[in-house]
Amino acid sequence: MHPICLSKRSVSVAASLAVLLGMLTACGTTTKSSVAGSNRSQLLIVSADTVNKSSLQYYAQQNAEARQKGELVTSGAEYNRVYTIMQRMVPQVGVFRDDATAWKWELVLINEDTVNAHVMAGGKITFYTGLIRKLNLTDDEIAAVMGHEISHALREHTREKMSQQQAGGLVVGIGGALLGAGQASMQVANMAKSLALDLPFSRGMETEADEYGLELAARAGYNPKAAISLWEKMGKLGSGGPGFLSTHPAPADRMANLAAMQPKVQPLYDAALKTRR
Repeated sequence: MHPICLSKRSVSVAASLAVLLGMLTACGTTTKSSVAGSNRSQLLIVSADTVNKSSLQYYAQQNAEARQKGELVTSGAEYNRVYTIMQRMVPQVGVFRDDATAWKWELVLINEDTVNAHVMAGGKITFYTGLIRKLNLTDDEIAAVMGHEISHALREHTREKMSQQQAGGLVVGIGGALLGAGQASMQVANMAKSLALDLPFSRGMETEADEYGLELAARAGYNPKAAISLWEKMGKLGSGGPGFLSTHPAPADRMANLAAMQPKVQPLYDAALKTRR
């Protein structure tokens, strides 16, 4: 019987496939079932600890740079307005995941002409004054933004995206090795991977954050219809680019989905209003 001889490339591909199969078993979900969320399975091969540490480092660096420029706002009427909204929303996060109520929630407001906001892993919230001022946001609309961004953190989308990139990079490498791909072919493979994996997942995450965020805001007693008016305002600003090649759904698509969600979350909003009276 002749021994089976494998080329170095075959051994490399076989090893990579074994690693990939291991990755595919690293699936789970970060939240509980709720009115809005489908609680889909997520690929989570990057540890939560890794993402949390990176987030804290970035948050500290961001704040230090803003403080140095005199742009870090941690008090005053505008800060208090956003902080009050956060204080109403954070107690609702336990609906989606128990551990999130124990996160060390923090808020900073950066006085910068930027239409943006984000919530990092572990509950570190950043708002920019440009978002509030340029769009002339109501409290309900601020809650819609905050709910969306908090939902990214609750669903650990950053961790999921990092995991996808690790797995996706391996898939491209395996595909190139199997096909004997040259540099040009590898570029095509990378482009295909981006269109087939990275962008759709990112758009899916954005839609998911819209839906979870809508429920979160409604449970905190903020009008869910404000999410639609928010995106009407965003649409007038002009986001540019077709939805197909964007990591964010087109404003019209978002508004249609948010409108379809209204009957699900309206009872939560009504119940929250009764509680607050």
